[in-house]
Amino acid sequence: MLNVPTQSFPAPSSQQRVAPAGQSGRSKVALKPGHSLMDWIRFAKSGRDLTGLRGRLIEVTEEELKKHNKRDDCWTCIRGMVYNITPYMDYHPGGEDELMRAAGIDGTDLFDQVHRWVNYESMLKECLVGRMATTVKGLQLKKDLSSNLNGLTPPAPLTGPASLSVSLQPSAAPPPGKDSRPRYDWFQTDLTVNLVIYTKRKIPSSGCTTVDLEGGVLLLEVVLGKMSYMLHLRLAAEVEGSIAVQTAFAVGKIQVSIRKQAKGKWQSLGQPLEFHNTLLHKKDRAFYYRDCVLVSKTEVNHNTHLFRLRLPRGTIMHVPVGKHVYLKALIQDSEVVKPYTPVEQTLVPASHDSSQGSDLFLMIKVYPDGVFTPHLHSLHVGDHLSVSGPEGPFSLRPLREVTHLYLLAAGTGFTPMARLIRLALQELSTIRKTKLLFFNRQEEDILWRSELDELAAGVERFEVEYVLSEPCDRWTGRKGRVQQSMLEDFLDRPEGSRCYVCVCGPAAFTEVTERCVFSSHVCSTDYLNHRWDKMNLVRQQGFSEEEIHIFQG
Repeated sequence: MLNVPTQSFPAPSSQQRVAPAGQSGRSKVALKPGHSLMDWIRFAKSGRDLTGLRGRLIEVTEEELKKHNKRDDCWTCIRGMVYNITPYMDYHPGGEDELMRAAGIDGTDLFDQVHRWVNYESMLKECLVGRMATTVKGLQLKKDLSSNLNGLTPPAPLTGPASLSVSLQPSAAPPPGKDSRPRYDWFQTDLTVNLVIYTKRKIPSSGCTTVDLEGGVLLLEVVLGKMSYMLHLRLAAEVEGSIAVQTAFAVGKIQVSIRKQAKGKWQSLGQPLEFHNTLLHKKDRAFYYRDCVLVSKTEVNHNTHLFRLRLPRGTIMHVPVGKHVYLKALIQDSEVVKPYTPVEQTLVPASHDSSQGSDLFLMIKVYPDGVFTPHLHSLHVGDHLSVSGPEGPFSLRPLREVTHLYLLAAGTGFTPMARLIRLALQELSTIRKTKLLFFNRQEEDILWRSELDELAAGVERFEVEYVLSEPCDRWTGRKGRVQQSMLEDFLDRPEGSRCYVCVCGPAAFTEVTERCVFSSHVCSTDYLNHRWDKMNLVRQQGFSEEEIHIFQG
């Protein structure tokens, strides 16, 4: 039985995955009973021959790959490795049609559009057929398949800042504009070494900097919208493990200070490593995971907890509003990765929290029949969990001139809204009204209800309304599910206003809501039985695609 080691990060090139409005994100289909992720893990470990090659690994030519393009004989290539995905068809949450788009071809780009964060090497390791044959100047290069695990040498895992590597060499992004690329400088005292990054743009108060210092190697990333600026160095001399980050938000200046282990002057900052001083599209960066410790787990309601994770001593992480992180765990010998959006410790925290940058707070609903959340729920204080850096294409830029912000959330789709609410009320003075329409099954499911009600009572610029699909008899608020008439009443557009809508919740909720926002026709969950021209619907409703952002889970 093949047992190819997996990478400890998904390969480069995804959000709760966030998809811009007007693009289909990740559509899910109803799976047959017995075809969940855990069922697939069990099936893959059953000892059956999932490749049809009886354990052999082969070199696959492009011509051979093209032959396997049918439902009952389907191969695809991801980053140079070929997989027989026929056995996985019935287990794929996106359905058979989505997988067939990559049948018989290199499916890397299709995969990256939707599933970049998924650890396919672990999920499909028993389906591995072999490596794609490569050609140079039209001549096929013959590979020696006799060494290194039947000729397949898996990519090296990313275990620390020094080993940063990617499967594909991303191309550097062109400069956004003249002299707009960030730059850095450094200075020192006898006791400290200090890096200064000039981003040449304003920085949100939530910050945008992640610093990892491990074994004398410094990995620093600044997330600037959809771009990523990185410094990667082996420092010239030994340093203490702790770091400090100071940010001048208005001028876009970031200073990172590190204490030297011994007094003295350095002749240089250190040795540049891979991707040092580069500005790339964020989606082209490899994921880097760091080992975090669970320091507390607090009950929010009957099935949701607030997890507090402590970052390593040499790590500072500022997660921008609207971004998420990935949690990774080994469950039944398979790596499982899931995205979660951080929240603050409370809905509207004090302006400065001493834990900012060193702790992450994640509000997570536990699904008893799930794969990942029961594992999280079983963790005890002191247990460890792998956490990625900030991800996701959400940008604050569209909010700069907005006057009315509308938030539509269902269940734990509330998590990205929590920090958006604080941002709108405390820092974006142009936003005159922020309104939250919060959908849940029952009253006991409403997250942070007392804090939301207290905020609405004390701040005129904020309103919240709850909608329950299974209310008790004494409930006097809105009832039902998302529908057109409800949104027409909620999404008012005062004369002269500039509006923006954010939506987050289960896939079915976001899809229905997006259609309702765009359409003036009657809309309900039955919309899935119809096919509409979305561009016509956008024009009919009056909300443009630039005025809505869909967070998709």
